[in-house]
Amino acid sequence: MSPTSSGSVPSSDYRARIYEYYASARHEALVCGDRGALASRAPYVRAMIRRHFPRDRGAVIMDLGCGHGTIVHFAREAGYRNVVGIDRSPEQVAEARRLGIEGVEQGDLMESLAARPACSVDVVLTFDVIEHLTRGELLPLVDGVHRVLRDGGRWIIHAPNAESPFFGRIRYGDVTHEQAFTRTSIGQLLFSSGFRTVACFEDAPIVHGVASAARFAIWYVIRGALRLYLAAETGRLREPAIFSQNFLTVAEK
Repeated sequence: MSPTSSGSVPSSDYRARIYEYYASARHEALVCGDRGALASRAPYVRAMIRRHFPRDRGAVIMDLGCGHGTIVHFAREAGYRNVVGIDRSPEQVAEARRLGIEGVEQGDLMESLAARPACSVDVVLTFDVIEHLTRGELLPLVDGVHRVLRDGGRWIIHAPNAESPFFGRIRYGDVTHEQAFTRTSIGQLLFSSGFRTVACFEDAPIVHGVASAARFAIWYVIRGALRLYLAAETGRLREPAIFSQNFLTVAEK
């Protein structure tokens, strides 16, 4: 999923080259086959929509850095009618069109936000986007999202978790990644930018069958061991922590 340039980065910047071939220039393609290829993401995305989207199916939803439109697809499947996805990568947008996913457009994220009237959007999503931005580029995005959200609107963020023992797999898994976050650092960013509430959630395995139930059980045991280690080091039995490689943040305006 590919974000925008802030406008201060020259067109010769390395991002222009990487994003032009973002879907294909990698060992494993981002998407292949037909819509059935989206099935591996379905349990997580459907659970996220159930838990964090508004009940009103007419809510205005923007997915910034939407890639080939996975969330757009499942949001429409769930009955949300006013969903649009924006992505900078022409390959990603072409994949969305090949898969028949409507509502995915090529464009610059900041320009797309600027074109929206203030207080006109119910949900903004940035899945695997903000880690591509430097701190100087991130602040205008935060301000732009805050501006377009209605009061009570939500910003749903998925980003690398610097607190995870394996965070380096995500942080350094893409040459365009600039940073990673913790629940504390992302809270600092969002609270200081005017968001009223900020809640962070682990990327726990979603149970939807026998295999996923086994994965969840193993994950839960390992997570318990990590919490025990943290308690031994800090002396705090209830030390808040998120250990998954990525984590979800839901901020409310």
